[in-house]
Amino acid sequence: MRFIADLHIHSKHSRATSPNMSPENIWKWAQIKGVAVIGTGDFTHPGWFKELNEKIEPKGNGLFILKKEFQSTDIPDSCKADVSFILTAEISCIYSKNGKTRKIHSLIFVPDFTDAAKINLSLSKIGNLNADGRPILGLNAKELLKIVMDASPDAMLVPAHAWTPHFSVFGSESGFDALEECFEELTPHIHAIETGLSSDPLMNWRLSALDRITLISNSDAHSPNKIGREANIFDTEISYKAMMAAIKTRRGFKGTIEFFPEEGKYHYDGHRLCSISLTPEETISHNYLCPVCSKRVTVGVMHRVEKLADREDGFKPSNAPDYFSIIPLPEIIAEVLKKGVNTKGVNKEYLSLISRLGSEFEILTNIPVSDIEVAGSLLLSEAISRMREGKVRIAPGYDGEYGKIRIFEKVEREETKGQRMLF
Repeated sequence: MRFIADLHIHSKHSRATSPNMSPENIWKWAQIKGVAVIGTGDFTHPGWFKELNEKIEPKGNGLFILKKEFQSTDIPDSCKADVSFILTAEISCIYSKNGKTRKIHSLIFVPDFTDAAKINLSLSKIGNLNADGRPILGLNAKELLKIVMDASPDAMLVPAHAWTPHFSVFGSESGFDALEECFEELTPHIHAIETGLSSDPLMNWRLSALDRITLISNSDAHSPNKIGREANIFDTEISYKAMMAAIKTRRGFKGTIEFFPEEGKYHYDGHRLCSISLTPEETISHNYLCPVCSKRVTVGVMHRVEKLADREDGFKPSNAPDYFSIIPLPEIIAEVLKKGVNTKGVNKEYLSLISRLGSEFEILTNIPVSDIEVAGSLLLSEAISRMREGKVRIAPGYDGEYGKIRIFEKVEREETKGQRMLF
């Protein structure tokens, strides 16, 4: 069965996360987006662990469903679908290795509350799990992998947003140049990495060292409407065992749904405080220093990939799954209506479209543009058609600033000489 899964989100207990990230709202918005399997996020947090135990129940296949008494009815009929939960968490490891401070985020997947409780018990002896839904622990990432493996042979650890400068396994500021440097003899137990919003499979294919690694993508959502902004496509039975096997072997793993990576917050190099965005070549020419304040710039994902790559841009391994780049539907509507993405007008049009056509993923990837024109407008159908063909204009993100993406309009990026038209 073909379905979409988003395996990395956060609960209301994580920092900078919406209080609306409850099991009920996650379940509701997964249907609106078209996500069949959604991560719980944050099972390490005692309060969230307790709430999950109260509100979701096992399906008997390593996944969970929301109990009927917590299911709402205010979902458009066109979007209603079965949604399964998978127990997930993200851990922030901060430690020193080889003379450098490392800050590595990792995802954990487990099939039941018993395994989650074992991991929580081990981690509670290292740091305070109450402090944050994504706990910060003075723990070597390799040791975290050991804890996960000892808790359950069915559990899995995946390096999160693997290229983000400050908090990832390949990050320019605190990461490593290879998985083996981080996980040493346990590296064979790393079956996947999460590409993150600022990179896509095409960029990762440039590293032959990742040929055996499955590239997964997830939303890292901190609010319900961000669920599914990146996701995975499976063609298996909907069960924990089948999904983990697909990630390990790629049999049944059909690919990912991606941000255009330029829209991610760390695609280019730059210095946010000075509004400076730089290509890798420009960064090198400035000796990695901001041309305004002379402080070191944050080296972005594009630059980091270029440094570690051993293949030319455009290479695709023969067995690599496909991927599809999308723009979130509210952003497309906002450009068509020439309104802010969070305005009432955009929200009204969004609700009208999903009520008439189906989930957001259906509209973005499958619904014929002729049907979109009838339900929306000619301009909206043209915008989605162009997005599907990759005909977009982007000013890349940098140093924590999201990129600016447009379909019909030109966009600009900051640079040392001021504003320059990128397209």
